[in-house]
Amino acid sequence: MKSIRLHGSGDLQIHEEPVPLAGGGQKLVRVKSVGVCGSDLHWFSGGEIGDAKLERPLVLGHECAGELLDGQRVAIDPAISCGHCEFCQHGHPNLCSSIIFAGYGTQDGSLREYVEWNEKCLFPLPDSLTFEDGAMLEPLGVAIHAVDLAHLKTGMTVGVFGCGPIGLLIIQMAKLAGAANIIATDKLPHRVEAAKALGADHAFLAGDNSEVDEIRAATKGRGVDVAFEAAGVQETVDVSVAAVLNGGKVMLVGIPDDERISFSASATRRKGLTIKLVRRMKYTYPRAIELVSKGLVDVRSIVTHRFSLEQAEEAFRVAERREGLKIIIEV
Repeated sequence: MKSIRLHGSGDLQIHEEPVPLAGGGQKLVRVKSVGVCGSDLHWFSGGEIGDAKLERPLVLGHECAGELLDGQRVAIDPAISCGHCEFCQHGHPNLCSSIIFAGYGTQDGSLREYVEWNEKCLFPLPDSLTFEDGAMLEPLGVAIHAVDLAHLKTGMTVGVFGCGPIGLLIIQMAKLAGAANIIATDKLPHRVEAAKALGADHAFLAGDNSEVDEIRAATKGRGVDVAFEAAGVQETVDVSVAAVLNGGKVMLVGIPDDERISFSASATRRKGLTIKLVRRMKYTYPRAIELVSKGLVDVRSIVTHRFSLEQAEEAFRVAERREGLKIIIEV
């Protein structure tokens, strides 16, 4: 089979490898669609993500769907938790102390023609969902988990700062959760327009230091109840802290390039803010499938570019330049 391995920063190479063997609770999946995630770009651009470094040529890809050898179409949950540790036992498998995650560390991901994966992490796709839809269930799961953690209430005002695919999915989930006023910002005009199309009541172009004033105007000086930081850059962290009202919440969803995140201690303390960091997702695939199959969440409008497996490097370059929205690699 063909696989794509990252050998170093910006260095993706095609390999011919044996088809993996599946056994012991695993099944062999013929991969069909893989999404390029922002976390994949951290690996691609710098050969690392946070404190995890590239130790050997790694197969990236964790947003994926495919079919079993019997023809059953499935979405693949990229996280395999142990089910036995304290965190799993308390209902937090995303914090599992021995979690295995596709395309991370030493665990190969799905940018290959076949992958062997734990059968408990394979979710059948209804006929109405495509393989692309199945790949989009992973970022949708992150959005679902972020909104769950925020405990949104009907009528709240929400800010989404960073309108890449996950930010756009958070907008839709916040709308479904009953948010009455959703305000979004991004540095790229086409993403601002996408935010408007997918449910934001107000969407502003960021980067000229005027967005905080625009947010205040859009909330009549009140600010937002919950701010979702979905870009992973210092500017959006600062905007989130500035835009949220006293006693509000800042949800840090984006993964920063730097190992540290900073915010104004005085503003955060005076406002009495709650800051939560969003770690992947948990128990979201059945809900995500239901939302997409019933047309309650639009994932298809977010997919803007498609490439073959052999065009993987071009796909990553396009994603790195933030062209379009979601990049899909068709295997």
